Amino acid sequence: MSPRSISILGATGSVGASTLDLIAREPGRWRVIALTANSNAEQLARLAKQFRPEIAVLADESKLTELRDLLAGTGIACAGGEAALIEAASRPADLTLSAIVGCAGLAPTMAAIEQGGTVALANKESLVSAGEVLTRAVAKHGATLLPTDSEHNAIFQCLAGNDMTQVRKITLTASGGPFREWSFEQMQAARPEQALKHPNWSMGDKITIDSATMMNKGLELIEAHHLFPVGLERLAIIIHPQSVVHSMVEYRDGSTLAQLGPADMRVPIASCLAWPQRMDTPCEPLDLARLGSLSFELPDEERFPATRLARQAAEAGGAIPAVLNAANEVAVAAFLGGRIGFTRIADHVEATLSCYAPPAPACLADVLAVDAEARHKARSLTEIASLA
Repeated sequence: MSPRSISILGATGSVGASTLDLIAREPGRWRVIALTANSNAEQLARLAKQFRPEIAVLADESKLTELRDLLAGTGIACAGGEAALIEAASRPADLTLSAIVGCAGLAPTMAAIEQGGTVALANKESLVSAGEVLTRAVAKHGATLLPTDSEHNAIFQCLAGNDMTQVRKITLTASGGPFREWSFEQMQAARPEQALKHPNWSMGDKITIDSATMMNKGLELIEAHHLFPVGLERLAIIIHPQSVVHSMVEYRDGSTLAQLGPADMRVPIASCLAWPQRMDTPCEPLDLARLGSLSFELPDEERFPATRLARQAAEAGGAIPAVLNAANEVAVAAFLGGRIGFTRIADHVEATLSCYAPPAPACLADVLAVDAEARHKARSLTEIASLA
């Protein structure tokens, strides 16, 4: 069997690292076309020497000389900058993993979709900020989207072979994060190092803070709205502290299918890599007897208003989810930088939404313009707060 070709956009992040870990276990099964990273030339060069892509690309063009020096004599092409990222994403591949963090991943993801291939999507912003634009492009170019987030991949697996019109409800599970049992007053004094201690998952800083505020689940609700168009009224969130059930689909006959697995991103990534087949992973199998019990509870939108804000943004549609996402990124950065308190993150998102409601974007350029303006307004709010 000839190896399948793959490009990994965001190779040095947590999702990229998990993907490459799986590929390294079956090296004869894969041929790497492109590896990209933001600015870590040393790590990208190390990965390029191991996996031998056709091209290695850094978003930060100022680090390109360092990358070229590190890969001198390897025969691996090097490039830098946004245009180079888009070119790498446009290269034909059997599978393109889109795992660039933030809106920097929008244009490369769109470039991969426009090739009409299969895209494993781990970039939240593509669907949150540009959901309508992106899904139109998927339909136009005949591309296939494979959701890589554990929750959406779980839903995708539970829907396999079933008719979407038979679905009564889709439920996304949430761990509740590190502050699930904290009072609002305790959270007001929460420090970044506390918020970054997720009880179950090992993730990057931004997504870990989003999990602590529950914004991550709100963003996933918006993503699910685009991936699985059953209507917002049929999408629900439930707290499941053990992170064993990753999501559930309830059908009209009363049957509910759930996908269970360890809290390890290699499981949903493996589902995408092998789709429509399965592949081995090094993940420990579930031991339900050892777990003993699984618990569930309703989310508390008084302490964690982010899910309410996200649902309202999804209901508004158009450019509003992009504003929500941009404002949240700015507010999270302000919290991590010590400029605002933890509970102020949602406040700043809501304040940005209240002062900026642009028209619906018609294309990716419109989405990026909305994102830039929303960030400007959100930064102004956080700067005022930091001076208070």
